[in-house]
Amino acid sequence: MMVEKKTIFLVDDDITNLTIGKNALAGYYDVFTLNSGKRLLKMLEQSRPDLILLDVGMPEMSGYEAIQRIKSREETADIPIVFLTARSDGDSELEGLSLGAVDYIVKPFSPSLLRKRIEVHLLVESQKNELVHYNTNLKKMIEAKTKTVVELQNAILHTMAELVECRDNTTGGHIERTQSYLKVLLNAMQTHQTFSAEVCTWDIDLVLQSAQLHDVGKIAISDTILNKPGKLTNDEFEKIKEHALFGETVIDRIKKNTTEQDFLEQARILAGSHHEKWDGTGYPRGLKGRDIPLQGRVMAIADVYDALVSSRPYKKAHTHEEAVSIIVSESATRFDPDMVSLFLTVADDFNTIAMAHTSSVDDRKAAT
Repeated sequence: MMVEKKTIFLVDDDITNLTIGKNALAGYYDVFTLNSGKRLLKMLEQSRPDLILLDVGMPEMSGYEAIQRIKSREETADIPIVFLTARSDGDSELEGLSLGAVDYIVKPFSPSLLRKRIEVHLLVESQKNELVHYNTNLKKMIEAKTKTVVELQNAILHTMAELVECRDNTTGGHIERTQSYLKVLLNAMQTHQTFSAEVCTWDIDLVLQSAQLHDVGKIAISDTILNKPGKLTNDEFEKIKEHALFGETVIDRIKKNTTEQDFLEQARILAGSHHEKWDGTGYPRGLKGRDIPLQGRVMAIADVYDALVSSRPYKKAHTHEEAVSIIVSESATRFDPDMVSLFLTVADDFNTIAMAHTSSVDDRKAAT
């Protein structure tokens, strides 16, 4: 198999040096000779060599000026450059290396030494390129694997949420809709004076994904209670209220078997706090005011709005305007008043989501 020769640009204003250099390298590399820095820059517009041998002391444009221009351009910055010079003082060598040269060869040079130095630098460059290629491929493999894991995680999560929702025939589509409402609120919270500092520390996508588990505790509630067509008795309602703590327990069990703690911690907070009320009369712990986690306070708005505008066997759906009015009336009792004020700024978006879902349901009914 024929190995392709590496390309060397040899730049020197002295024809003798060009001849000696080309003769020393011609049998090993494809050598192009150039007698000025300007011609080098022009040549680089058309072709990229594997290495440049660059004379320092040239008229019009010195090697120092040429390398500065080469290194300033992204497409040529990585080309290894070896300076050729008649100077042997340390300051000149330091200046060349500081400008980006990989080596400094003093003229007159030994052909064998020149070839060896070039061989070493081309080997280093080749190994560097292989490492970059390996890292790029490794990064792609990791990204692909991470994407697969995330997709699997989301699929399992969505399946768990659907399992809970299928058991509760009265709340079809609740999880999907509350995620949409929550997304609207979280986006608005990122620029809100009261909430932005805390929300900007969250991974919003993570919170939205974990919101699918906010009612996971219902998996431990009897089907008879979940699907009761009429109003619940006091005892039945007390049983329903237990789903918040059951949700925390379910998520705690999952946490013991996985390293994905951040995601599950968000889910646990949402599951355990979205029924707390601002005035302390909520459940399961009767938390009050800002003692209620912010995740629970924002989830409460999304959760209640969806319950209000959705029909149930025991009630008709409220209109959007009625739902907004009810939420406003319960500001500072059931809901965080600042959260209610924020909700009012995006209430139209809630209506759009609710209407889109209603249209989708009507379309499915017409199709059957």
